[in-house]
Amino acid sequence: MFNDIGPLELVTIVVLAVLVFGPDKLPKVIQDVMRTVRKIREFSESAKADIRSELGPEFKDFEFEDLNPKTFIRKQLDNDELGLKEIRNGFDLKKEMAEVTDAVHSRDTDTSASGSSGPSASSGGGRIDMTKKPEEPGKDDRPPFDADAT
Repeated sequence: MFNDIGPLELVTIVVLAVLVFGPDKLPKVIQDVMRTVRKIREFSESAKADIRSELGPEFKDFEFEDLNPKTFIRKQLDNDELGLKEIRNGFDLKKEMAEVTDAVHSRDTDTSASGSSGPSASSGGGRIDMTKKPEEPGKDDRPPFDADAT
């Protein structure tokens, strides 16, 4: 319930409670707060039970936590009917990257082993230039006119 309260914040709250209520009234205030929290929990549990009984037997395994969008989506994605687990388990990123790396290295060794008469050998010792270079339009080439963009 209070997962995001740190130790410094908790000490600050205790010090403020002692200053506001005083050391003699503080135990009574804590008892009142705990009693109120218990009543709120009992009320919410009874409301959940009433809603489950009103929904009928087809919703007997309905959980209110499923109304949280993250929980709902997680539960639906873990459902085996969609076959997503097989897709997720069938895709191995490390294996795919290793295959791509092997393909690139074998391609690089093939071009350097084929001789130095090829065009790639003259442009850097058998290396392939992977940098993206902007294409320069010709002198007569104009960009297309888009009437909606103006």
